[in-house]
Amino acid sequence: MKEVLQELFEHKTLSRKRAYQILTAITQGFFNDSQIAAFLTVYGMRGITVEELAGFRDAMLEQALLVDLDKYNPIDLCGTGGDGKNTFNISTLASFVTAGAGVHVAKHGNYGVSSVSGSSNVMEYLGFKFTNDTSVIENQIANAGITFLHAPLFHPAMKAVAPIRKELGIKTFFNMLGPLVNPAKPKLQSVGVFSLQLARNYEYLFQKEPDKRYAIIHAHDGYDEISLTGKARIATNLGPVDLSAAEFGFSMLKQEDIFGGETIEEAAEIFVNVLNNQATKAQENVVIANAATAIMVAKNINLASAVSEARESLISGSALRAFNTLLKLKHS
Repeated sequence: MKEVLQELFEHKTLSRKRAYQILTAITQGFFNDSQIAAFLTVYGMRGITVEELAGFRDAMLEQALLVDLDKYNPIDLCGTGGDGKNTFNISTLASFVTAGAGVHVAKHGNYGVSSVSGSSNVMEYLGFKFTNDTSVIENQIANAGITFLHAPLFHPAMKAVAPIRKELGIKTFFNMLGPLVNPAKPKLQSVGVFSLQLARNYEYLFQKEPDKRYAIIHAHDGYDEISLTGKARIATNLGPVDLSAAEFGFSMLKQEDIFGGETIEEAAEIFVNVLNNQATKAQENVVIANAATAIMVAKNINLASAVSEARESLISGSALRAFNTLLKLKHS
């Protein structure tokens, strides 16, 4: 590791094969905590290359517990996190709205590292029991239209770095990897990323997967989702476009409109309020915008139609039914 760190400190980059080898060695316990922390910190100071990202992804998926949901052709709505904005759980709520619109969802999630409430935090708080039992998972997606895949249960290799990530409390390249290592390996994805460079890296990777349909989202003011606080760059199979709040049919929001609160309790309260149509109009609209993007990708329809379907899913209670059904199936 000493040699690797020295190369990285000299601004050299890793080949795909070398990145794969190093991450495999890290997850198998060949390096100490200080060395791992130093390695992780490098990617907080410089961007990650496409080759490094691909190599790290290869190592993670090779060691993952995979789950076959191909017959459902699910979509994943998973952001990188790490944008430092502390929004409420927009992509998780959008996942239930998407499921309520008749799109199967395999939501990949984890505990928050740099935010108060990651998707796993809020799901656990609201009573969901994590599992990697494939029969339970298939029952969930078949009957609720959605399943939630808690990353640590599918990536045992993460155990070596989880305590270090928590102690660092900042985004690392594992944030960048999250949407790339969904154990269901979905062909449909709506991905939010925290930087423009990372968005372009994702585009490069996804363009090499002929069966992939995707939306890669990066808000120009730094959010890893469609925030409606300004324009968002959305790259699909047709190329990138910049969309404003107005193009979703909404008014522009302020940052405080989508703040997630100071505690998990506050984040969960917002979550429940949105599903029960008791949230603010701003909270409701930002969830609809993100769900609409996923629905647009999954159903291959235009944005206006997707917004209409997302709104109907939320207002009609279909999203809430998907959530309640998933909770009921948690112990099946």
